[in-house]
Formats: sequence, C-alpha cells, structure tokens
Amino acid sequence: MLREIHLNAFDMFCPGHIQQGMWTHPRDQSYRVNDLQYWTDCARKLEQGLFDGIFFADVVGVYDVYGGSADAAVRGAVQLPANDPTIVIPAMAAVTKNLGFGVTCNLIYEQPFLFARRMSTLDHMTGGRIGWNIVTGYLDSAARAIGLQGQVAHDDRYDLADEYMSLVYKLWEGSWDDDAVVGDKQNAVFTDPAKVRVIHHEGRQYKVDAMHLCSPSPQRTPVLYQAGSSPRGREFAATHAECVFVNGQKKEDVRGITSDIKARAEAKGRSTDDVKVFLGATLIIGKTGAEAQEKFEEYRRYVSSEAALVHAAASLGIDFAKYDLDEPIETGKSQAIVSNVEIMNKAAGPKWTRRRLLEQMVLGSRQQPWVGSAEEIAETLIGWSEEAGIAGFNLSRTVTPESIDDVITHLIPLLQEKGVYKTSYAEGTYREKLFGHARLPATHSAAQYRGGTAAE
Repeated sequence: MLREIHLNAFDMFCPGHIQQGMWTHPRDQSYRVNDLQYWTDCARKLEQGLFDGIFFADVVGVYDVYGGSADAAVRGAVQLPANDPTIVIPAMAAVTKNLGFGVTCNLIYEQPFLFARRMSTLDHMTGGRIGWNIVTGYLDSAARAIGLQGQVAHDDRYDLADEYMSLVYKLWEGSWDDDAVVGDKQNAVFTDPAKVRVIHHEGRQYKVDAMHLCSPSPQRTPVLYQAGSSPRGREFAATHAECVFVNGQKKEDVRGITSDIKARAEAKGRSTDDVKVFLGATLIIGKTGAEAQEKFEEYRRYVSSEAALVHAAASLGIDFAKYDLDEPIETGKSQAIVSNVEIMNKAAGPKWTRRRLLEQMVLGSRQQPWVGSAEEIAETLIGWSEEAGIAGFNLSRTVTPESIDDVITHLIPLLQEKGVYKTSYAEGTYREKLFGHARLPATHSAAQYRGGTAAE
C-alpha cells in the first residue's frame, strides 16, 4: 500500500523567494504581497486543493555577502522587502477551516517568554493550526541588526536552542493545567489560581521567573518544524522536531538523512512515526511533457543570475563576487548553512566554480526543478516518497499563482486517483491531521514539563 503524500506551499512574505527573478514575469502576482486579499485568496486556494499547510520562510537580515553589499539584494528583490509572516496568518485562518500554518521564527533573536505568548495566541486564533519552523539563523546581517558583532558559532547556536526549547516547553506545557480556566461568573472566578504555576528557569542563556500569559491553546506546543541536516542539526531534530525539512539531493543522500534522524529519534525513546520528513521541491507541470518543457523554457527567460548568486552567497557564506567565472571556489569553514555547502560539494565537486554553480541554478536557485506532465510529476513524487522515506513536499513557487493552480488542477486529482493523496481533511488540529493526536506525545522531550513536573 502506497503511503499518503503531504503537500505544503512553501512561500515567504516577500516578492522574491527561492526562484530568483520570477517576480519579473508578466503573469507573476507576487508584487501584491502587501495586499491582504492576495494572502486570503492564496489560503482559500490552498484549502480548495487540500494542502496540509502553507510553510512560511523568513529571515531577519539582508543578503549582503555578495560583493560585500546589500545593493544587489535590494535591487533584485532577494527576499527583500520582507514582512512579518505571523501578522498575516490570522487573516488567512479566518477564511479557512483546515489549512495549517508553519511559520519560521528565529529563536536567537526572540525573547522566549514573549515568543511563547505569540505562538499560543496564534494557536488560539487559528483553532490549533499553527506550526513553528525552528531556526537559529545564518545571516551575519541579522546578528548585527540586533547589536551583535556577528553570529554565534554554528554548533553553539544549537546548544543555545536546546535551552530555549526547554524554556518554552515549560511555559507551554507546564504553567497552566488544562482545567485552570473555569469561567465561573457567579463566584467571579475566571481562572483557578491553584492550577496556574510560575515557571522558574535559570540557565546559561536565559532566566525567567513568571507564569505563561496564555491559557492552554488547542495544541499547547505548536507543530514543530526544523530544517537542519548537519550532524548537530540532525541531533536537534531527533530531540525536538516533528516535521523535518530537507533540501533536494540524490535519493540515497536524502534517504540517509531521513534514516539517521529517525534512528536518532528512536534512540531517544521517540517513535519513528512521530517524525515526518518534507522535501523541498519546485514543480513545473504541463498537460504533456512537451507543454511543461515549453513553460520551463519560458520561465528561464526571467531568471536573474545575479540575484541567484546573491542568495547563494549568503546561505553558503561565500562571496562569489571575488571569483572569476572559472576560478575554483574555496569553501572553508562557514557559519552559514553547513549542509548547503556539503550539498554543493556533492553536486558540483569540491573544486566548483561560479560557472558550475550557475549551471546548477537553472531557475534562479540551487533547487533543480522537476519538469513534466502531471503523470510524470506524480510518479516522481511517489518515487521519492517510497524510495527515500519522504512524507511530503514543500512546494516553492515559481510564477504565482499559476504554479499552485497547476498543482491543484492537474497534479492533485491524479495523486488522488493513485490513492496517495487525501480526498478530504481529517478532523482536528494541525497536529491531529498530521499525526492523529492534538498534543505532543508522552515520548517527546516536552512531556517532562507537564503539570509542573521538572518545571524548575
């Protein structure tokens, strides 16, 4: 029996997200990101297609590695201007009933006490449909924006993140009992004080002595996404993540990452079924393979090579402007996304050049698009699901909204016919739809803080 495939739209609150230059396409509507109706229309469309959710990427810095300046990023709309995705989610939730919302928030730059309140509020306002993509950042510009000299070292960021997670778990899971709110108008008691407790936390990075400000939300802890494929990132994912986001490589490499994370999770007492891996993918779909190829060639005319290099320079931590087209690039030690450098070394060889990098970025990013008829794309998704252990796909936009329209109109009905895609939503919260339970299971590390246990 084939496994069910999950689909998320992968987007960002900005005109230029992954496929650099696509905002210049005459049919692209991403220039409307400041228009609230753009997002509510998007939400309705995704729910019509039974998408599991929309996964919002986010950064809190600018891409200024290329040429030592942000000018090219500003000029080419490389994830700039970028608005706060948490603001638009309640409006999207108001026009949908089932769509989930995964939002990226960088814990390095978020005070945990206030962040915990924001996530609980979003979980309330969405009826239990919020997820959090846990990131520790990779842009020095973001560190400088909040007054730091530069980023914390890669592995040290994960050490800090482990403490951060324990603190927000205490607030979400341990501060309020489920039945704390009684709403007793006759005796003028809204909440029973005996069922709300102060969290005392004093660690290496954080000190909090306070009760959580929000009553228990439908999920308490949001659905936990994480996107780390480095050895330290995998260990973090095995401890905390429910959904792990990986970037495209060879199937055997992705299968290795998936198996390793699940094995690490199992060693921590978790069920391997409690970890789902999502692969980033870009789909170009036609009624026939020839039509899809024609659409791909049309899209290529709008690619910005400069913008693609700007984005790659920041995420790889390498200033490509310093190298001639065929000059070997030295990767060295980077505090950016370590796994991205490893992926490029595998794809282009250890002595890769700007030319070879640009050859990889055929549609303005390092993510190679899958081009084909709906039948061909369906078989590709099924193959990845079965052969690499992938639970679902985060689909990045190309030309919006037609890239999503193509998935809904052509691909999803075919996946349904093949028995690998739902025909209706399951009841309940985001976590219930994905995993069958509303709250984190007892085997998750957050469970130790429930009812005030280990909350000190």
